[in-house]
Formats: sequence, C-alpha cells, structure tokens
Amino acid sequence: MHLNLIIDGEERHASGRHVTTLFNPATEEPFADVAAAGLADVHDAARGAQRAFEQEWRDLAPGRRAGVLFGIARLIREHLEELAQLETLNIGKPIADARDEVGLGARVFEYYAGALSTFCGQTIPVARRGFDFTLRQPMGVVVAVVPWNFPFPIACWKVAPALAAGNCVVLKPASLSPLTALRLGVLALEAGLPGGVLQVLSGAGGEIGDALVQHPLVRKISFTGSTEVGAHIMRLAAPGITRVSLELGGKSPNIVFADSEVDTAAASSPMSVFANAGQDCCARSRVFVERSVFDRFVEKFLETTRRLVVGDPAQAETQIGPLVSRAQREQVGRYLEGAKHRTIVGAERPPGAGWFIRPAVVLGCEPDDQIWREEVFGPVVCIRPFDDEGQMLAEVNDSPYGLSGSIWTNDLKRALRVARRVESGVLSVNSHSSVHVEAPFGGFKRSGLGRDLGMHALEGYTETKNVFIAEDD
Repeated sequence: MHLNLIIDGEERHASGRHVTTLFNPATEEPFADVAAAGLADVHDAARGAQRAFEQEWRDLAPGRRAGVLFGIARLIREHLEELAQLETLNIGKPIADARDEVGLGARVFEYYAGALSTFCGQTIPVARRGFDFTLRQPMGVVVAVVPWNFPFPIACWKVAPALAAGNCVVLKPASLSPLTALRLGVLALEAGLPGGVLQVLSGAGGEIGDALVQHPLVRKISFTGSTEVGAHIMRLAAPGITRVSLELGGKSPNIVFADSEVDTAAASSPMSVFANAGQDCCARSRVFVERSVFDRFVEKFLETTRRLVVGDPAQAETQIGPLVSRAQREQVGRYLEGAKHRTIVGAERPPGAGWFIRPAVVLGCEPDDQIWREEVFGPVVCIRPFDDEGQMLAEVNDSPYGLSGSIWTNDLKRALRVARRVESGVLSVNSHSSVHVEAPFGGFKRSGLGRDLGMHALEGYTETKNVFIAEDD
C-alpha cells in the first residue's frame, strides 16, 4: 500500500520522494509506505490553501458550504467499513471502536453543516445614535495537527468547524496514523470540496511541524497532542500572534462516593481507563474511592478487568488491542517498573507478536508517586481510598492537568459541589462520558486552552468584527 499527500486537489509524491513505513501494531509487520512531506510541500500547501481561501471558499454562500459538508458526511458513512478497517490496521484500534469513531466523524460533519444556519453575529444597542452589529469572519489558513490515538474523529472535529466557518485547512496527521486523514482528503474532494480547501500533509512533525506553525500565511493552529509539544507550539506562534487552540495531556480523576451505585461504578470504570489500551488523555487513571466501600469497589473492578478481552483488534469481540508502537509499550513498562514496590495486578505481556500489554491495576499508591502523577498513556490505573472530601479534592486538584473526570454519587448537592471544585474542563456525573458533538471539549491548566466541538469550536475558527453605522442627528 502506498499513499500520497493531498495538495491543491491532487494526490502527490512528497517533494523529496521520502516515505514513512507503517507497521501493524498487532503483528509488528510493515504494511504501507506513506509520503513524508518536506518544507517545499509545506509552502505549496499553505500557498494553495490561501489561494483557495481567497478565490473558492471564503465567499461561498453558507448554504453551499453546508451542502459540501453534508456530502462529506454522506461519503464517510458510505465508506465507514473501509475507514474503520484502515484505523484498525494502522493503530490497532479494536474494530468495534473504529466503526463507532468513523460514525462519530460523520456526525461531526453533519452537525457543523447544520450549525451554519444558526451561527451569526449580534446587534448591539450602543450609547451613540446608530446601528451596531458584529460579524463572525473566517481567519484564513488553519493548520490542524491531529494525534495518533483517535486519528479520524479528531481530524473531523477540527476540519469540519474550520471549513464551516469559511477557512481553508492544512491537516497534519501524526506520522504513525496518517491513513484515515488521507482518505478523508480524497472523500472531501469527491464530495465537491474545491482543491486546496483541505490539504493533507503526512510525515514527521519534527520535519515539517515547526514550518507549519511559523508559516506567514497561517492564521490559526489547532493542536491535539502532548503538553510538551503544545508549549513548544505556543512559543513558536508567539512572534506572529498566531491564534492557537490546544487540547493536551490529562491525568483525569474518577471519584467514587459511598452513597453511589458502587457496583455500577466499579463495573463501568475499567473501560474508562483501559479503552484504546489506555491511550486516551481523558482516561480516568486516578481513582479515588471512599474508604468504606474501597474493598468492595476494588474487588468488582478487578473482576471486570479480568474479563476484558485483549487480543486481535480485527475481531469484533476484542475490547483492548495493542499499544500503537514498541516505543509506547516500553514507556508504559518503565512506569510499571518504577512502581514495582506497589501492588500491581495484571500488566503481563501476552506471548507472540504485537505490542500488547494486559491492563494493570496499581494499589497502594502515594500522591507523590510518579505513576500517580504523570500521564502514562497506557492501560494502567491507580486506585486510592479517601476519608475526607476536602482532602480528596485537594489531591484531585494537585495536578498540572485538568481535562476530564467522573464523579459517582446519588447526592445531587454533593455532585454539584464537587463538580464546581474539581479543576477540569469536562466532567461527568454517574458516567464516564467526555465527548459530545454538541458540547465544548477542552481542558484547564496544562491540559490546554480553547475548545473543540459544539458552537464553541465555530467561534474559535473566526474573528469577531464590530461594525457601527452612524445615524444623522
């Protein structure tokens, strides 16, 4: 299999003819070569996007833009199985999850196609005689940088609102997971998106990432990835005051009170951290359980964890596939090695090929343990008891991160009180749901700034212009 870049409506070899070889995480075997963009490709993509913005997309009637987005959604649904199979092959995503995520991508395009009819400015009464109103205008060329853990849905929830708002996009998928982004670019062209409105550049971020962020034609960078790279992007964007939105790392809490449905919380919590092999910035990897129900919770949690199906991601019954790469599995192994003085249940490496690791439950952690404080990005959870709500909340918030989290209680007053106190951008009460197409998604503190999804995302891809028309006295 060989895939090329998408620039100005054409599939192209990289300017330097470089390629990246992809490996199947479940077998460790190479299966594809993908074009690896260079600096010349960055300049071509940015210039082409600017041309398409000025000549093709910016002034296209909103209704016609919506029609193209609906067309992209339709083609995603028609190619759902193909896209899901590519995701499973590329990153080891269990096929059932991959199908759900492709469907989510289609819903995102449908949502923003429909939202165009309600996204508008304001009329504002002002002190002077006249008429004051605001316009929401597109920024221009937007760079969307997508991670390898949820490649297709995150590409969709960056591209769709940016296009809906009238921008053109240079999409940069992670070098480990470019396949579905490149297919999205092809499907968008088939749906009638003009060439240049969506450019797709695969390749190593170290080769082209800085050039994309610093390119003089780029007005906005939307990045999902590590906190360290997010901080680097902010520094690079600062001289040009280039707009940025960042969705970064997390170390999310799962708080279980004794008055909750403890068995339900315990049975549902394993997949809140082990899904996608734990490679999820929203993973509820720090679990706080009220001491009076701690043993009961842990017993049920372990019982459920042992029943999880780890194996071939192409099989419908598989719940947990491999980690994305050998390097990722080795990183998880180092964290577990550093916590070997604690009680660890699970964590075995199944025999045979593939970058698998069985879910690991760590008990007896202390708040200063590295495995408790840092984002492992693997199937590892730490569970601690608590006695006092106030002290527990202090520990919850004693983290540089603040992305997601869950609260389990049947006391409505407590749920509201704790939700207000937890320093996190997304919370769920009596569930583990983090992502809703219609609602804003993003974090506090070092988990990022700005919001994806909902109408907030549309706002983030526009500039607000205020216009005042004076009346004669």
